[in-house]
Amino acid sequence: MTATDTLPDVLETAASWRDSGRSVALATVVETWGSAPRPVGSHLVIDQDGNFEGSVSGGCVEGAVVSEAMDVIETGTPTTLDFGVADETAWEVGLSCGGRIRVYVEPVV
Repeated sequence: MTATDTLPDVLETAASWRDSGRSVALATVVETWGSAPRPVGSHLVIDQDGNFEGSVSGGCVEGAVVSEAMDVIETGTPTTLDFGVADETAWEVGLSCGGRIRVYVEPVV
């Protein structure tokens, strides 16, 4: 399965959640280097209660993305997150695959 196989479902979920009155953020893998669990274009949609669908990496990286998305929902300010083996934080969140990913998180308005 590729990112494009799941793309419409995650974006439809984001729109559906927003239309039902939820505050929503969308996380998108915008860059990868080396071994990365999900390709560029992969999405994760998160609501204000921490519910989420989709995938940008897996494991603890997604937990960190969900946490940051909660801040994005609260402030309305997008952010870019970097995870990689050269960064101590990457080991803490479980990206030990030898790669690097960059994830853009934005509010869905």
